[in-house]
Amino acid sequence: MTLVSPAAARPLLPGMALASAVSIAAVFAEPLVRTASGGRLALPGMVIALIIGIALHGLAARPLFEPGLTFAVKKLLRWAIGLLGLRVALGDIVGLGAGTLVLVVTAMAVTIATGIWLARRVGAHDGYGALAGAATAVCGASAALATTTVLPHYKARAADTAFTVVAANALSTLVMLAYPPLAILVGFDATKTGILLGATIHDMAQVVGAGYAVSDPVGNTAVVVKLFRVFLLLPVVLVIGWWFMRRGEAAHEAKVPVPVFALVFLALVVVNSILPNTALAAPYAQVKGWLVAISNAGLLIAIAALGLGTSITAILSIGWRHVAVFIGTTVTILAVVIAGLLIS
Repeated sequence: MTLVSPAAARPLLPGMALASAVSIAAVFAEPLVRTASGGRLALPGMVIALIIGIALHGLAARPLFEPGLTFAVKKLLRWAIGLLGLRVALGDIVGLGAGTLVLVVTAMAVTIATGIWLARRVGAHDGYGALAGAATAVCGASAALATTTVLPHYKARAADTAFTVVAANALSTLVMLAYPPLAILVGFDATKTGILLGATIHDMAQVVGAGYAVSDPVGNTAVVVKLFRVFLLLPVVLVIGWWFMRRGEAAHEAKVPVPVFALVFLALVVVNSILPNTALAAPYAQVKGWLVAISNAGLLIAIAALGLGTSITAILSIGWRHVAVFIGTTVTILAVVIAGLLIS
């Protein structure tokens, strides 16, 4: 999470400016939508920013905007998520309980296994099944890029990886909008809704968008659960590589980036668990207010950039087999998590 030098910042300005403009438009549009609908439709700013961004994808696809949009989704998002640690205390993490952690691990394992099984059923390579399974089970595009480093070489590996990144982004955007109403339909409370969103949505950006669009408590739970999945990226990738090596296929050493934003998140969780109970509580509360506001702005810009980078046309041009496998892994992790939450 390093700062950007002035020289390196110049190419980022057009994309960041576009994403910021979409974010500002979303902020102004939110009360207008509520008023125009007579209070019946209350779309959160994050959802509006996402919708506006997708509508403007044709404009945002120009190379001029690419560096800034990429920065917003990959760097700015991580800084904003790190600051979310100020909203959570250690008691919240402990409060998830061993049952939740076991459910998450079980759902992830079943999802990866299902991805490989489905790939075989439709005639795709096992490697694509592992890519789809890991992207769905762990953290979307980041998991796909990490997993491809341990896969054996096969002809379509690069194309499969590219599709997985796009599919994870697209499906995450769809389920970000679909899962909160689903949680209400099933009858989940705030805690179970947060667990559902954090344990099933592919990318961190959409977990944040879906969770905080419902409420702060739901968002806090969803982020904690999602971060647990992110921390399992390294063991997941190593197990996948080991599985392919056991089958006699050459695999490369995994090169998994350290999730620095997750470490910052946890550090701030510790801070937020200690300082409110000390003599520094008053100044801490003021600083925390500013940092939370900065985090909210960063998240909104990142969500806008995510929408600007989402191409519906590109998704529709992919073959049905790859789409079927990815939808299958998405449905699998959703079904396992919902079943586990209903039983608990």
